[in-house]
Amino acid sequence: MTTPSLVTWVDRTRQWWFTPPGCCNGIVHLNPYGGDAVALAVELANDPPTSVPDLECRCTAAGLVLGRPMRDADLGTVEEFLRRWTAVVDAATPEVRAERLNALLAAATAHPRLTDHDGVWHLHFRDDDLPPSGIVAAVMAAGTALHLVGRGMGRLGRCAEDDCGRIYADTSRGGRQRYCSPACANRDAVRRHRARAAARG
Repeated sequence: MTTPSLVTWVDRTRQWWFTPPGCCNGIVHLNPYGGDAVALAVELANDPPTSVPDLECRCTAAGLVLGRPMRDADLGTVEEFLRRWTAVVDAATPEVRAERLNALLAAATAHPRLTDHDGVWHLHFRDDDLPPSGIVAAVMAAGTALHLVGRGMGRLGRCAEDDCGRIYADTSRGGRQRYCSPACANRDAVRRHRARAAARG
């Protein structure tokens, strides 16, 4: 029997973890690398939702099954969570980042526990019957923690392009991402090239 490649294994794991269950009122499968959940946190922090339908649509697009409609209070709760999550990104040291994220985890998640309520054994990182905003917070907090411990505590940051400052989650192989997008990287490269040319006279 041949062993699947690492890429195949990651793809299979991602598909299994993010297959919505048939009877759960919220997402229960978390990518063990935290990639999808932390990507949603980055997206919402960079472009905050402007309304309940906007937030619902973006959560659904990311694969979160919320189970019931969001209310106005959910939008406010998610906005407050994102404010605290952004403070995790902006932490000056890994120790401060861990302290801030631990506080988020304590507030948003529950002790992990096994459940087979949908016929497949998996982990819950949250209490049952949370409102939609609680599900969003639990998934993003746990996903961020998994991203950082799986890839490195420095794998969150702000774009190095002077006029940007958007947040990114570094998923690069070497862990050297400094920009939120190739466009910002290119703009900064052009700026630095022009600065060097000007310095040479």
